[in-house]
Amino acid sequence: MTNNISIRHLRAFVEIASCGSFTRAAENLHLTQSTLTATIKQLEDQACLKLLDRTTRRVLLTGEGETFLPVAEKLISDFDTAFNDLHATATQQQGQIGVAASPSMISRVLPPIIKAYHLDSPKIGIYLRDDNASGIEQRVLENEVDFGLGGNHSNQPELSYTPVLKDRYGVVVPSGHHLAEKAIIRWDEISSLPQLHLTEDTGTRSQLRKLEKENDLDLQLQGAGIEVSTPAGLAELIKTGLGISLLPSLAASTRSFDELHFIPLDEPALFREICIISRKGRSLSPAAESLLQMINEHFSATNLPQFVRTED
Repeated sequence: MTNNISIRHLRAFVEIASCGSFTRAAENLHLTQSTLTATIKQLEDQACLKLLDRTTRRVLLTGEGETFLPVAEKLISDFDTAFNDLHATATQQQGQIGVAASPSMISRVLPPIIKAYHLDSPKIGIYLRDDNASGIEQRVLENEVDFGLGGNHSNQPELSYTPVLKDRYGVVVPSGHHLAEKAIIRWDEISSLPQLHLTEDTGTRSQLRKLEKENDLDLQLQGAGIEVSTPAGLAELIKTGLGISLLPSLAASTRSFDELHFIPLDEPALFREICIISRKGRSLSPAAESLLQMINEHFSATNLPQFVRTED
């Protein structure tokens, strides 16, 4: 049997039970008595039970009505709570946003944006997940976060990549290195120098491999002698004088590299794209959309060294 009962039937029943009168209940619900009577008849016909008894002075609940009343009250309460939660989410009065990004993006770029957003929408929770390029994609794919900020690591067909920044590549050298005072360096000037690299599973390594092939460069990526999985570990190795390393400027701008020198590479000047990564077909909540807009506005006015907007 098809159930055609709606929340209005429940509200009518509960209001009559509370008032003990069709007349007062109709007034409170802003209905005519005939409409209210028809609504209760529909409810009783659907239930195949009489829920209310009318006397000359008062409307009383039947035994079945007494049993059903707390159930109806809970259903109304649950409905109102759920709908109010939806409204609060729509008006950004509550909710939670998840963002996945590289450690350098989280430490270098996002803090002022998150602070500004939190001051504007203090009831919205925000959780940040730092990860490498493949991890960012996976977190977005699994709906663990609303969106990610990173490079297009594997061009997943289920993901959308919207470029927002281009981050220039350069070389990182220790203090005292003979290249340390240069303002810019050609790629061919570093081809014979010992190099340290991030491991194969990182976005930077895969991007360098692609750049090497596309631009006919010798970046010593094949069988690299010393590799490390994190930029912080890489920075410590560079400080020892073991070698130099190739990184995008954002990765080289974190605290781990404070004692080192980043020099942009030229001839050719090469960049990595930083993208907003989202899942195709998945709508963002109003809160997530608002944060994303704030991030885009920040990027459009960025003055980070070696960064350019993708439109430029």
